[in-house]
Amino acid sequence: MQRDPQNKTTPGRSGWWGRGAGAWAVAFAALHFSWALGGSWGLSVSAGPLAEERPGWFVAVGLWGVGGLCLVGGGLGWLLARPRPGGPTGSAVKALGWCACAVLLVRGIAIEVLLLLGTAGPELDISPAQRLWSLTLWNPWFLVGGLVFGLAAREFGRAQGSRGGAIRQPVTTSRGPGR
Repeated sequence: MQRDPQNKTTPGRSGWWGRGAGAWAVAFAALHFSWALGGSWGLSVSAGPLAEERPGWFVAVGLWGVGGLCLVGGGLGWLLARPRPGGPTGSAVKALGWCACAVLLVRGIAIEVLLLLGTAGPELDISPAQRLWSLTLWNPWFLVGGLVFGLAAREFGRAQGSRGGAIRQPVTTSRGPGR
């Protein structure tokens, strides 16, 4: 297999970041669906009193809704792992990848800063355990997800030649005099 000098992606590794982004999103979907079905592992240190009370709006929007949104993110990761289609579809997939990156990074950084500075506000009633788990477990995973989606969006379409089979080389012919 010939290597395209313009292609900065290693052949055979194309789509790795997209698959990673999809797996990250599906893992978060599974966790939210588990919570929506009554599971509690990690929910109390993530959602505080809402985990215990489980009001209907929280279960519908915060658990089922976020789980569904994470499944959409899994589909986006899958699309980012595939060869980039031409036209507006490819541009839309890449833009959605960058949007997912931005949302996850902003969410992770903003909550981390609020918790580190202690400016989240007393009305939120964040326990020391919630603060610790958010700082050390939950928010770093949002940062990881944002970085993985960003890398997937950056890679998307870069290695088309290595994904689509043989790399096309320009055909040149030389003809001698009189031919």
